[in-house]
Amino acid sequence: MRHLLMRRRNRLRHIEQALVALLMLVPDMAHAERVKDLASVEGVRSNPLIGYGLVVGLDGSGDQTTQAPFTTQSLKSMLAQLGITMPANVNPQLKNVAAVAVSAELPAFAKPGQQIDVTVSSLGNAGSLRGGALLMTPLKGADGQTYAIAQGNVVVGGLGVSGKDGSRVSINVPSAGRIPNGAQVERVVASRFAATPALRFNLNAPDFTTAAHMAQSINTTLGGSFAKAEDAVTVSVDAPADADQRVTFLSVVENIEVAPGDAAARVVINSRTGTVVIGNRVRVMPAAVSHGSLAVTISEKPQVSQPAPFSDGQTTVVPRSQIEVTQEGSGRMFVFDAGVSLDDLVKAVNQVGAAPGDLVAILEALKEAGALRAELVVI
Repeated sequence: MRHLLMRRRNRLRHIEQALVALLMLVPDMAHAERVKDLASVEGVRSNPLIGYGLVVGLDGSGDQTTQAPFTTQSLKSMLAQLGITMPANVNPQLKNVAAVAVSAELPAFAKPGQQIDVTVSSLGNAGSLRGGALLMTPLKGADGQTYAIAQGNVVVGGLGVSGKDGSRVSINVPSAGRIPNGAQVERVVASRFAATPALRFNLNAPDFTTAAHMAQSINTTLGGSFAKAEDAVTVSVDAPADADQRVTFLSVVENIEVAPGDAAARVVINSRTGTVVIGNRVRVMPAAVSHGSLAVTISEKPQVSQPAPFSDGQTTVVPRSQIEVTQEGSGRMFVFDAGVSLDDLVKAVNQVGAAPGDLVAILEALKEAGALRAELVVI
């Protein structure tokens, strides 16, 4: 009986220890992120493509050839390739054709025959591309090689209506549109995914702590020394040489959860919009801040001076300006203790009713005084 009680006690003790260990892991898991959300595999990326083409079939909203002569030149060149020769002195006045730039993103590992979306944007003075169709357009990469062929009907989300008096109403942008699955891949981009002995993960945001945590999490999950942090951006992971095994291996690695490091203490200020973003690690040293504002009001009250009767004088207007200066917020002062956190800083600023512009001035003053323990970034 005594042995049975001791066994139950030991079992309960083990359960309690396991629960405590799980509770200790909960905060870390709550802030964990997957490897695929923190980094990208080196060499696995998309490639931009661009081309020049013609959109035809517009309802009188095409380029005005007198102001966009390249549209006519492109049309003549296309017709010549199709066996139609136009006299050199003939310049057709077209209203249903527009010269456009065609752009697309070629995904990684795209194979010939696959379809991708393309974006069509007017190059001339076409009013709208609604109802038009893009003629066959080669899409080239940075090396000048053709990787896809685009063609199809343009889908325009904007609308533009104009009157004869020059008035115009426009909704969104009618001079640009999309062609879903409008291009067909014709060439494969060479990839070194299976040629290197190791996979290299590049962090989206450089951080030594996150790189170290990622390498440690990968090694712990895989049960060996597979990963090595090379610097604040790159984590190298040894991978199988076989392509199928490498894909499976990468699928496991990119779903490993990592606890990223805290961001650096930073205050970002947008000088154009007045937006202020304060990081969680921002701290303020002991400082006293006084906040006040001056309100200046200038009002014009002109007076009319009338001459005396039968004095041959003239009525004149005498300007009278009244200036009032009011200082608001007098006596508004608050004190920051050592190590004040972000919450305390926001509460103190809100208590004095500081506007975004005032908050910027307070933060800049704290930085100049050496009381703000953070990097102040103005964009």
